[in-house]
Amino acid sequence: MADLNAIAESLMKGQAPKVKELVQAAVDEGISPQQILTEGLIAGMNVLGKKFKANEVYIPEVLIAARAMHAGMGILKPLLAKSGAKAAKVFMIGTVKGDLHDIGKNLVAMMMEGAGFDVADIGIDVTSEKFVEMVREKKPEVLGMSALLTTTMPAMKSAVEAIKAAGLKDSVKIVIGGAPITQSFADEIGADGYAPDAASAVDVSKKLLGMQ
Repeated sequence: MADLNAIAESLMKGQAPKVKELVQAAVDEGISPQQILTEGLIAGMNVLGKKFKANEVYIPEVLIAARAMHAGMGILKPLLAKSGAKAAKVFMIGTVKGDLHDIGKNLVAMMMEGAGFDVADIGIDVTSEKFVEMVREKKPEVLGMSALLTTTMPAMKSAVEAIKAAGLKDSVKIVIGGAPITQSFADEIGADGYAPDAASAVDVSKKLLGMQ
């Protein structure tokens, strides 16, 4: 019997080839792709997320683990699509207009993917119009916005207002984060949630969607 714990362990150590090999072995044994995803890959990323939050591991470890997760997902994605597995919730993320920082955004994207979300990363320097357009197109359940500079915080407010003006606010939860961002700023601009770090973004999103 393939050991799904071993997949989680190898993922946490960032051993991409090993993860790929173990996922393939589990598939060959007839374990469902959904089970391999949940009890292997997501389980590993969840543990890592908690450690990251507690400062027991750092950004490089998370990045290497995410690479290992992608190796496993490469095998599972087509199988999940074929098995008609329930579509994952969509999490869309972008850094607001005027801000070119993407490390935090990329970390959040990886953590969300590790938690089983279907992630749509729309990049950096995203205008309010683009946020509106992409919310219409991708129909995310959660939209993450990142700002690393105090000077780009107003762009966050504009983006939230544009989404409201377009009549889309009821269809999506907005979570914001980044170095200068606070809970009170999130309340002030009408965002649904604030995440102080990448691991918290997962918890906040799940809570907003009633998943935990």
